[in-house]
Amino acid sequence: MKRSRLIFSLVGMLLLSVGTAKSQQSEIGYQHEYTNETLETDSLPNDSVLNQNVKKSIIPKYDPQRLEEQTDKIFSSLFGESKKLSNADSIINKLDALPPFGIYKDNFFIVGTQMFTTPTRWNSDAKFQVSIRHRLTNSTLPFKTYLYLTYTQKAFWDVFKESFPFRDLNYNPAVGIGKALVYKNRLLGSIALQFEHESNGKDGIDSRSWNKVTFASTFILHEHWMLESEVWIPIVDGEGNKDIVEYSGWANMSLEYTSPNKQYILGMSVTKRKGWNLNHNVTLQAAARIFNDSNQFLFLEYYNGYGESMLDYKQHRQRLRIGFVIKPNFMNFF
Repeated sequence: MKRSRLIFSLVGMLLLSVGTAKSQQSEIGYQHEYTNETLETDSLPNDSVLNQNVKKSIIPKYDPQRLEEQTDKIFSSLFGESKKLSNADSIINKLDALPPFGIYKDNFFIVGTQMFTTPTRWNSDAKFQVSIRHRLTNSTLPFKTYLYLTYTQKAFWDVFKESFPFRDLNYNPAVGIGKALVYKNRLLGSIALQFEHESNGKDGIDSRSWNKVTFASTFILHEHWMLESEVWIPIVDGEGNKDIVEYSGWANMSLEYTSPNKQYILGMSVTKRKGWNLNHNVTLQAAARIFNDSNQFLFLEYYNGYGESMLDYKQHRQRLRIGFVIKPNFMNFF
C-alpha cells in the first residue's frame, strides 16, 4: 500500500512539472509571436505583466530627428532646391524695401474674336486690365504679416463698332492681409485672406455685383513653377446676378511656368463653377519678353467658359486674343 502511494505521488509530481513547463513555453511563444506582429492588447488583463510588455513593444517611439528628415524629404520633393529662394530673410527685406505702390496682377491690352466663327464687329472686341496694389504695412505686424489694398479693373471694349463703345467695365477693389511662407529659410510662397467687392457700376437690369471672402495661396515650385489657388465664400447682393456662382464659380487654380531668364511665361487657369460635376472655365496664356531688361511681353490669351465679363456672365465665350502685357517684377502679392 505504501509502495503504491509513493508511485502515485511520483507520477503526480511528474505530470505537474510537465504541465507547468508547457504553460511557461506557451506563454513565452505567445509573447514572441505578438511582439513582432499586430496584437490586440485589449484582450489581455490590464494588470498583466505580459500586456504591459507587449504594449511597450508595439508603441512606436517618437524620433524628432527622423520626423524632421521625413519633412525635409517632402518639402524637397515639392519645392526643390533654389539658390534664388534659399535666403528668405533677405527676400522679405527686399519686399519691405520695394515701393508700397506697384503692379498687382497682369496689366494687358489684347484684341481678338470668337473662335470657329467668321469674325464680325459683333463677336470681336478688345479686352484690357489694369491692376495695382498698395502695401499699407511692412512685415512688422504680428507673425510678419502684411496689410495691403488692391484694385483691378477689367474692360471689354467694342473697338470694331462705331463710336467704340465700352461693352462692360468690371471693378474689383479688395483689402487683404498676407504672410510669406518660409521653411528653413527657403521662401515657399505666401498665403492671404482678402475681402473683395466686384461690380460693373451699372444700374437697373444691367447691374451686377457680389462680394467675396477669399483665401489665396501662392507656392513657388522648383523655382520655375508657380501654383496659385483661391477659394472664396460668395456674398451675392446683386439683384441681377443671383446665380452668378453657377457661372463665375467659387474656386480657382492657376499654374505658371517661367523659363530661365524669364524669356517665356506659360500659364493655365481653371475656375470651378458651381456643382459637383467637372464644369469649369479655362484660361490659357503665353507671353514672350520683348526686351531683355523690361517686364513687357507679347501676349496671347485663350478663354473658354462663362463669366468672363460681369454683364454677360451667362454667355459662353471661346475667344482668342493677342496683344501685350506688363507683368509684376516679383510675385503678385504685397
